[in-house]
Amino acid sequence: MTGIFLQAFIYLVAAVIAVPIAKRLGLGSVLGYLIAGVVIGPVVGLVGDETTTIQHFAEFGVVMMLFLVGLELEPKMLWAMRNRLMGLGGLQVGLTTVAVMAIALSFGLQWSISLAIGLIFALSSTAIVLQTFNEKGLTKTEGGRNAFSVLLFQDIAVIPMLAFIPLLALPELVAAAQTAAANAAEHHEEMSLVAGLPGWAMGLVITGTIAGVVVGGHFLSRPLFRFVASSGLREIFTATALMLVIGIAALMSLVGLSPALGTFLAGVILANSEFRHELESNIEPFKGLLLGLFFITVGAGINFGILFEDFFLIIGLTIGLMVLKALILLLLSFIFKIKGSSRWLFALSLAQAGEFGFVLLSFTTQNHVLPMDIAQLLSLVVAISMFLTPGLFILYDKVILPRYEKASNDREADEIDEQGTAIIAGVGRFGQVVNRLLTANGVKTVVLDYEATQVENLRQINIKSFFGDATRPDLLHTAGIEEASLLVVSMDNQETTTELVRYVKHTYPHVKIIARAFDRGHSYMLRAAGADHVEKETFHSAIEVGATSLRCLGVHPFLVEQQKAKYLRLENSSSEMLYETWMGGEETESYDNHYQHLFIQLEETIRDAMDEDRMDRHGLTEREWTPPPKDYLDDFTDHPLDKVIDDAVDDEDDISGSEKPA
Repeated sequence: MTGIFLQAFIYLVAAVIAVPIAKRLGLGSVLGYLIAGVVIGPVVGLVGDETTTIQHFAEFGVVMMLFLVGLELEPKMLWAMRNRLMGLGGLQVGLTTVAVMAIALSFGLQWSISLAIGLIFALSSTAIVLQTFNEKGLTKTEGGRNAFSVLLFQDIAVIPMLAFIPLLALPELVAAAQTAAANAAEHHEEMSLVAGLPGWAMGLVITGTIAGVVVGGHFLSRPLFRFVASSGLREIFTATALMLVIGIAALMSLVGLSPALGTFLAGVILANSEFRHELESNIEPFKGLLLGLFFITVGAGINFGILFEDFFLIIGLTIGLMVLKALILLLLSFIFKIKGSSRWLFALSLAQAGEFGFVLLSFTTQNHVLPMDIAQLLSLVVAISMFLTPGLFILYDKVILPRYEKASNDREADEIDEQGTAIIAGVGRFGQVVNRLLTANGVKTVVLDYEATQVENLRQINIKSFFGDATRPDLLHTAGIEEASLLVVSMDNQETTTELVRYVKHTYPHVKIIARAFDRGHSYMLRAAGADHVEKETFHSAIEVGATSLRCLGVHPFLVEQQKAKYLRLENSSSEMLYETWMGGEETESYDNHYQHLFIQLEETIRDAMDEDRMDRHGLTEREWTPPPKDYLDDFTDHPLDKVIDDAVDDEDDISGSEKPA
């Protein structure tokens, strides 16, 4: 027991030290885990032969990850991506297998060994790629979606691979390893529900198992989760979630299927369940820890003895494999019209071998398809390619993506062939709403933006916009700034926004300027630069959310509007006071303390005002939200509303009179 505690402590210390450092250096958590494994394994030697055993346990993190991925995919979404799933994924696996097999044959290997190697190297690392996509926010990009389609097909393809690989067994390996296999079976006997069954019976069992998972997940899971949730014990729900994932994985293993595929299928079935988010929150911590442990064991399992013996061969095979897969993926990106930087993201992210490669290598040696020496060499190729993958993401982030962004933004500005009453500089989410409102009310606008992709996206939905830097005086002149009445500034860069406001107000003082501010400090800078109106980008939406929250909590709508109106009035007055203080201040510690103290005082003033009883008096700004007293119209004579009511009554009498029978 003490040894287990020490080993667990070593793995955790390595992760706690290496991963934060790697994240801070921009290397990503996956590379941090791999480096930690190399340090505690081959370098320092703190862990040893138990690494392989721990790796088999840690592979369950991949199973959990695919369950969570399945929870994010509704069945209709999976059906919608069927073309990419079968076309893109199928071609990637097929072309890579054929290409690797051809190269292996050229080295003089037998066709069965070459085909097995092709199948193993056709797979990519689901764990590393999806983990990195989530960290870097690349999941929703075009390249990320296409990469996920390929990874999903690869995980599905593992099933026929496991069924096909035993057919490639070499007779000489079977005879030579018969005794060793018998001894291993005595010590590591695996349970199976399909062992010894004829082909048709095995097919029926597998089909029935999959059908059972689908039917049970759809009809039985909800009553189970409701029963468990009624206990009110969170730990029991966590136990239920783990029971579900582990049970399905065990069932799939018993019938010879991939546990990862089974849990993925279960996740897809439960994607529409009302318990989906609770399942995610309970499984996520276990998934993260096990995936981290898996990556550490990959690093710790690198055999530097074999690596140094055939260093150049192994490194050459690794680089050659990654280049070959990247070229095939680039070819497919042209066929399936994946464009721009997404093409390189798609190719580089899937260029490595995958964690299922270790599973297939173990399976091939057990079934006498690959000799042990070749399997050990190939396992190093798989591990090192996974180790190099974070570097490919760094290459994409630091080299490829900036070049594409620079190329798109360095193009010549569009020729502006029209002018308008209002010029909108920056047409992101904020600027688009402003432009739509103005154009809907007949205001002629000229839209400028420095993001080429944004301009192209707007043109696709018939919103005319021009690519160009609104801070360039010549472009503003072409856009008709001399004749314009309004300039709306909603660009992303704070310094650029402030400089543009200062230049336009100084050069064209007749132009009204409305500027979007990111925060309170930026609003002060824009006001000082000459903006006529400044709006903080999240202020009004936050006010509305706060008002809606009060209504949801049972506060009367009239009272909510009164409180909101008072808050806005006090906020505007306090903002004016803070602005005056900011204008007269200096960058000193005493100034900072004075400003902070003033801000706290104003916040207390707002809270006190909110607590006042508003039934004894109403300000003019609140009167429109005060409900009128009963019979208030009786105090008015010849009120204009009387005539409206009388006319409506007369019209109703005419209509009813026309319907009376003669």
